[in-house]
Amino acid sequence: MKIKEIIVVEGRDDTAAIQKSVDAVTIETHGYGITKDTWRLLEKAYQEKGIIVFTDPDHAGEQIRRRILEKFPNAKEAFLDRKDAQRDGDIGIENAAPESIRKALEKARYSIEQDTDVFTMEDLRQAGLAGNADAAGRRQKLGKALGIGWGNSKRFLQKLNKFGITKAELDKALQEI
Repeated sequence: MKIKEIIVVEGRDDTAAIQKSVDAVTIETHGYGITKDTWRLLEKAYQEKGIIVFTDPDHAGEQIRRRILEKFPNAKEAFLDRKDAQRDGDIGIENAAPESIRKALEKARYSIEQDTDVFTMEDLRQAGLAGNADAAGRRQKLGKALGIGWGNSKRFLQKLNKFGITKAELDKALQEI
C-alpha cells in the first residue's frame, strides 16, 4: 500500500513501524519540542504533498497532534486504537502490528467545516455511547471502527462532527460493534 501524503510521527521507531507496514515517507517530530527546521519541513510537506498526522494514542501524542493541527488545519488525521498500540505497558505506534497501521492509515480523514453539527449529546446517549456503564468501551470500539480514535463523550461528539461522520456511517459502525 502506497501513501501519497507525508506521514507525521513522533520518532524513528514509529518510522520503522510505518515503513514495515506501507510504502510512505515520514517526518519525525522527535516529541513535543519540534525544531524550527522540522516546522519548515512540515510546512513544505503540507504545501506540496499533504500530511497525515499519526501520533501515539496517549496524552503526549494528542498534545503534539494539536500543535501540528494549529499550524496545518487541513491535514489528514489517522488514529490507532490504544489496545493495538500497546506492548508490555508501552503505548506507541512502534508497537502496532502492520495490519493495524494499514487500517488506521486507510481510514485517515480530513477535518471538515460544517455550518451545524450533525450529532448531539442526546444522539450519543441513545446510541449507548454516553451516560451508561458500557459507554466508554463502546466509544473505543466505535472510534476504532470509524478510524477517529477514542475520547470521552464530549470529545467523541466533537470528533464525530469534526470528521463529517454521517448518520449512515455511524449506524453501520454501531451494527458492526
